[in-house]
Amino acid sequence: MTSLGQPRPGSMIAPLRYARFRNIWLASLLSNLGLLIQGVGAAWAMTELSSSATLVALVQTATMLPVLLIAIPAGAIADMYDRRTVSIVALLISLTAVSLLFILSLLGEVSAIAILAFCFAIGCGMALFWPAWQSSAGEQVPVESLAAAVALNSISFNIARSFGPALGGVIVAAAGAVASFGASALLYLPMLGVLLASSKTHEPSRLPPERLNRALISGIRYILHSPAIRIVIGRALLLGLLAGSVTALMPLVARDLLNAQASTFGVLLGSYGVGAVAGAFSVARLKLRLGSEGVVRVATIILSAATCTIAFSRSEFLTCVALAVAGGGWMLATTALNIAVQLPVPRWVAGRALATFQASIAGGIAIGSLGWGAVADSTDVQTALLISAAGILASILFGLRWKMEEARSDGASASPDLPDPTVKLAVTHRSGPVVIELEYRVALDDARPFYRIMQQVQLSRQRNGAYAWSIARDLAEPELWVERFHFPTWIDFLRMRNRPTAGERSLEDQASAFQIGGEPVRIRRMLERPFGSVRWKAEARDRGLPATFITGAGGGA
Repeated sequence: MTSLGQPRPGSMIAPLRYARFRNIWLASLLSNLGLLIQGVGAAWAMTELSSSATLVALVQTATMLPVLLIAIPAGAIADMYDRRTVSIVALLISLTAVSLLFILSLLGEVSAIAILAFCFAIGCGMALFWPAWQSSAGEQVPVESLAAAVALNSISFNIARSFGPALGGVIVAAAGAVASFGASALLYLPMLGVLLASSKTHEPSRLPPERLNRALISGIRYILHSPAIRIVIGRALLLGLLAGSVTALMPLVARDLLNAQASTFGVLLGSYGVGAVAGAFSVARLKLRLGSEGVVRVATIILSAATCTIAFSRSEFLTCVALAVAGGGWMLATTALNIAVQLPVPRWVAGRALATFQASIAGGIAIGSLGWGAVADSTDVQTALLISAAGILASILFGLRWKMEEARSDGASASPDLPDPTVKLAVTHRSGPVVIELEYRVALDDARPFYRIMQQVQLSRQRNGAYAWSIARDLAEPELWVERFHFPTWIDFLRMRNRPTAGERSLEDQASAFQIGGEPVRIRRMLERPFGSVRWKAEARDRGLPATFITGAGGGA
């Protein structure tokens, strides 16, 4: 039981008990507010410089395009280096860009191209910052509070979205766009200060970091060989495609369905944001009662009903209520999906998995927005919203076929290190290819359950870096099974030994438990030598020199 006044570990506010998370979360409210205020100021400044609607629309495109372009590389960088350092560098990029925009505006030297360029730079900084910030939640709170921490991080942006545009409008009206740029720069400073004052929590690896291209490949392979994560990312993409219609068509809802002015559009945006905050606060409670899949299904029904209501409503009040409900449904679904990504993945790939999830939603919204705009042009806004509502409701059928697994964090914890392997040949980081063979002796009656376990071991090996995995059974000795897989280089093999989680190590233990007589599984680690790679002449012998061994590898074959 928790003591009086102390929230339960799984409650929504439990992560706020931890000073580091609390300080970063409060600072994130201000930095998100600064980003949205800057967006309002940039859009208004563009209207003063040009009458082109395209240029005005490009302000938001320039800010959000980096999320699509660099989210996954940013996730790889967050996994390769200390996330605190990455976050600081990312914030400095955005702070520098908005400060330069403020100075140029103050001097009256800003142009349309300059606004777009600086918005793009600010977007690049934030695209680099978000994966590092969100994937570091696991370093700031214990695992039992991680789901609530993920939800609180989602709330941070939506609180800012509820009030940021309105506050930005007040600042622009009172002091002009230049004041909004100055305010935005000031609002980045608390987050920068908190990160600079906090201590490092990242344990540096004794192995060198992966090159960026290899890190990207590792992240993609992890997702491809993780069926549960693939389903979540696919569901996120579908959600963005279908439910992005509400925000994409919101200006047209205000203009065409409500015959309202621009001020009403701001109220509609605020209503959506307020609903999103309420939805995020409901996630933890609903997830305990319904599970992740149940939360997404309920959210889908809510989104469909709210979208249908918006299509038929001609009342500003009713539309605001429906938008608040839609915002709540959207946040319920996206937060449940976000938790389903963050909880089960190990820390070494958390940034890449989260960035892929974010890119799938952003990509779905971007593509869906174009599609819903085209539908509205060819028919009308009401018809587009009704088609969207029908599609959202029909997506429940997709969930019946590709159901989400219940996210758990206990299997994602790091496994203890294994002893260093015996190596008597001289090897370097680049030595390879490396071949690993494991010999199992399994009773004939256990062949089928052993093979089923090995299918799960296969996915574990492949997502952690193994190539060309195979399992073979000896024709002459049917009790003998040989598992075989490759690594491009010795350093790739050592990295794989660091990666298996406690849950994945448990699978390997289950496979080893089939060994007849309890004998240890025989492991061979071999350096593959293609034809011509070893001199065959007697006077040029291939000596077996002692290895310059790279210590620190843990877990694995």
